[in-house]
Amino acid sequence: MSSPWIIAPDDSARARNAKGHENVIDYRMPVAGVRQVVQESWQRSLQLLLSPDQPLDGLRFDDSDLREYRDAHPLSLALPTIHRLLIRHTLDAGLIIAIGDQAGRLLWIDGDRTLRRKAESMLFVEGADWSERAVGTSAPGTALALDHGIQIQGAEHFNRIIHPWSCTAVPVHDPVTGAMLGVIDITGGDDAVAPATLPLMEAAVAAVESELRIRRLDEQVLRPRRTVQRAVARPHSSPVLSVLGSEGGRLESGGRGIDLSTRHAEILSLLAWHPAGLTAESLASMLGCSIQTLRSEMVRLRRQLGAFDVTLAPKSRPYRLSRRLELDAHRVLAFLDRGAHRVALAGYSGQLLPASTAPGVIQIRSEVSHRLRDAMMTDAAVDTLLAYARTDEAAYDVEVWRECLRMLPARSPKRASVVARIERIEVELR
Repeated sequence: MSSPWIIAPDDSARARNAKGHENVIDYRMPVAGVRQVVQESWQRSLQLLLSPDQPLDGLRFDDSDLREYRDAHPLSLALPTIHRLLIRHTLDAGLIIAIGDQAGRLLWIDGDRTLRRKAESMLFVEGADWSERAVGTSAPGTALALDHGIQIQGAEHFNRIIHPWSCTAVPVHDPVTGAMLGVIDITGGDDAVAPATLPLMEAAVAAVESELRIRRLDEQVLRPRRTVQRAVARPHSSPVLSVLGSEGGRLESGGRGIDLSTRHAEILSLLAWHPAGLTAESLASMLGCSIQTLRSEMVRLRRQLGAFDVTLAPKSRPYRLSRRLELDAHRVLAFLDRGAHRVALAGYSGQLLPASTAPGVIQIRSEVSHRLRDAMMTDAAVDTLLAYARTDEAAYDVEVWRECLRMLPARSPKRASVVARIERIEVELR
């Protein structure tokens, strides 16, 4: 017996669905051959007085609100898992992955770049509302309404604008409370509703929920340790040094954190960037100081780290770290390499140690900035490029804004503000 949640591999299904959509939506006539779960969703859509021909306009967030909301959303913790299991396999496969919250609002979209641009025509963009109340029958909205994974193909969508598309979506739940956290959706052509797609999506969601459970357990373990004994580092957890958009550094290890001065953040950043080690002469040159000054700073840094995490204290001859130290800049570059431009941009909080004048730090800062800009200009979707253009770093980069204008659809309402921004930049830079 076929599952009501999965599209049957039937060549005549599209024609039946199209005729059924016309009969039910336009003429309110009963119809056979269309899945009951779809017809019930159509009826809910009609009761909401939705129009099947109305352009979709459910944009619920502006860029600043969206970024703040996403950063605080529980599913942000699972983005690396979602990328590893789903997104990286869709980058050139004619498929896109969307992650929405429990209300059906799309928070992240990634995958095939060309398809992402096409999807903008139906407002399938970050910040848009794709609940049943906003767009009628669709995989993400209906999956949330029914609390069950589902496939929706072509004319099964309530709104005719979405009929060229097909999608599979599965809700995500809090692994402890069981509360619904959101939905993960895969959208494209027929490949998006292949018979094996729904089971694969359900397996990916199970992995995401397991990741969230592990993080929850980690928090429960670390919280009492911090209270009672200032926990030591957990095995296999790499310490992280945050230096993007910060005058100093924030070092976190084993559930604890410590703020570092600009100079100490410079030293650790350079050693993390050059894991093979640096001679005293090389490191002093990269810092723009004398060897004697470097040695004095090393004494202070080792004393500070000795009280925090002695395993991070630099060794000598050459100067090096005895364990891996991850920079937040490393994470940004790793996501760029995987094609996860939105995730990379979300993690880029500004230039690396922007107040530093150390030659070696300036070189790293420039490399990270240039790699981010190049990736945004050559591979990112237009909504991601627009978000990048609005950062302090690209606010006056006229080439970035012109590329945004080139990529935007001819009828996009965003074009006017982009043109105005380009004109303002050209006037101010004269």
